[in-house]
Amino acid sequence: MLALLAALAVACFLLVTGLSRAYQDQRQSLGSRWFSRGEADLNAGRYDAAVTDFRASLLYSRENYAYQLNLAEALIGIKHLGEASAYLLNLWDRQPDDGLVNLELARIAVQQGKNDQAIRYYHDAVYAVWPRDQEFQRRTARLELIELLLRLNQAADAQSELIALEANAGDNPELQTQIGDFFARAGDFDHALAAYNTALRADKHNQAALAGAGQSAFNLQRYSLAQHDLQAALALNPKDTQSAERLKTAELVLQMDPYRRQISALDRNRLVMQAFATAGQRLQACSTPASALPLPATANADLNKDWAALKPRITARDLLRDPDLMDSAMNLVFRIERSTAGSCGTPSGPDLALLLISKLHEGNS
Repeated sequence: MLALLAALAVACFLLVTGLSRAYQDQRQSLGSRWFSRGEADLNAGRYDAAVTDFRASLLYSRENYAYQLNLAEALIGIKHLGEASAYLLNLWDRQPDDGLVNLELARIAVQQGKNDQAIRYYHDAVYAVWPRDQEFQRRTARLELIELLLRLNQAADAQSELIALEANAGDNPELQTQIGDFFARAGDFDHALAAYNTALRADKHNQAALAGAGQSAFNLQRYSLAQHDLQAALALNPKDTQSAERLKTAELVLQMDPYRRQISALDRNRLVMQAFATAGQRLQACSTPASALPLPATANADLNKDWAALKPRITARDLLRDPDLMDSAMNLVFRIERSTAGSCGTPSGPDLALLLISKLHEGNS
């Protein structure tokens, strides 16, 4: 009897164990099936359906890390940021070095205006552990961090991140163009120009890189290079109005600069006379009551007096007879253009060109 009872107990135990295992396998199968449906809906942008699918999958495996993470992403898709954040913070407690969790927490913090938290989570995402097939997400995190830093006017921190990104960017023309755009926004035009040139070595017909290189060269006062790159950019996209405007200004600077090399004395004196007349017209326009921001009376009187006193001498004959007269005339032109730019606003056309020329030759004025 004892042996029979023992055998029955063992049989019952094995039966219960088998049924339990079958039950758990069934639950796992159902959870996996709902999860697969959720992934398909999430990838297709059907976020409401994905939320339903992932909630169903969690009924069969409540602590499943992947299920919770994907549910959080679906909740972000339908703008349920509070609930998504709760799931993500729970996952962060379990695995604080998970790159995707940190990246999603950073994105939520940005949407909630919690910029300090966002920067911290972005940094954690950049230096987190990523699966090999998701390594590109590290770059995504850094790019989003740079965008945030630039938006917050933290240019120095953005430049540090850009230098780190550039070191691993290779010669990918799209990425190098994006890096150039970021450097330009940070005001680092030397690095911006280098990034654009790297992009152009890989793709010489990259219109965005040509335009960016031209803009950067322009800001670096390298007007001949700016002219070359902007002309190439406009050849590929004639509707690029910003490049067209910069090209026009760069060409005026190159044409109107009397200090440039390889120019005859007659042409140099002609440019000086034209510059002197242009500055006089600008001074008169800024001195009239109709001007939005007329010059202060003292500055106006001094500049007008100096211009009127020098005007009779600004002739081709006098400029040929007195080589020092050119510097006197151009120094006054530069003073007028700088003063009127501060009081009447940034000029355009020839006046803008003269203002830029004055910055090229600040040591002469």
